[in-house]
Amino acid sequence: MKVYIVIPTYNESHNIEPLVGQILGAHPNFNILIVDDNSPDGTGAIADAISARDPRVHVHHRPRKAGLGTAYIEGFKKALADGADLIFEMDADFSHDVKYLKDFLVAVQTADLVIGSRYINGVRVEGWRFRRLLLSKLANMYVSYVMVKPVWDFTAGYRCYKREVLEAIDLDKVRSDGYAFQIELTYLTFKHGFTVAEIPITFKERQHGVSKISRNVAMEAFWLTLRCHAPIMEIIKHLSFICKDYTQFVENKNHYRADHA
Repeated sequence: MKVYIVIPTYNESHNIEPLVGQILGAHPNFNILIVDDNSPDGTGAIADAISARDPRVHVHHRPRKAGLGTAYIEGFKKALADGADLIFEMDADFSHDVKYLKDFLVAVQTADLVIGSRYINGVRVEGWRFRRLLLSKLANMYVSYVMVKPVWDFTAGYRCYKREVLEAIDLDKVRSDGYAFQIELTYLTFKHGFTVAEIPITFKERQHGVSKISRNVAMEAFWLTLRCHAPIMEIIKHLSFICKDYTQFVENKNHYRADHA
């Protein structure tokens, strides 16, 4: 089985080399594809140096900062072209712990998309202020109640896709970025009849650099969710879970396939 981890980078010079070392130290058979957006801090050059030493590390250079969504799309296409069976999304800033990769490999045996969830079985986020955590949690509730899809963490960026999922999705038609990109790919996975599973992870705020979240990204996610809304009667029925244990809904996820898209 050929495994690729796609890691978009922009000004991650302090993080990329130790992260690659951790990944390959734990999983020496993995391949890593770094998609760098012409980072001013020299991240691309560091990635090239790593790649020159290690054939498991590949680098795709882009001429400018062009968005997380397009970075992943280009990375997915290159990984698929190289015969990848499983393709991971992973941040470069150590917010996603390498130790969870083994849990993804177990979960993906019985699911087509596995999401590393911050909100399943409680809330596990370190380093965020309460306001940011509240906004993130409310955003995920909003997506769930508008799309009526059985997922706790739609906006999570730590994921593993089977190649069949990305082959079925028309990647050239995906235009969203940031949070919206993660929401759209989850929606399209369900729409094409694939199964989605979540594993619990602890998300840690980045160790070096600054967050790249913007208000525009949040608004894009808001409007994308509205465009992909479930039938109105289904939304109304789903509102009953506001007063119920939401776990009951999520645990029935195998019933929510193409016919609920």
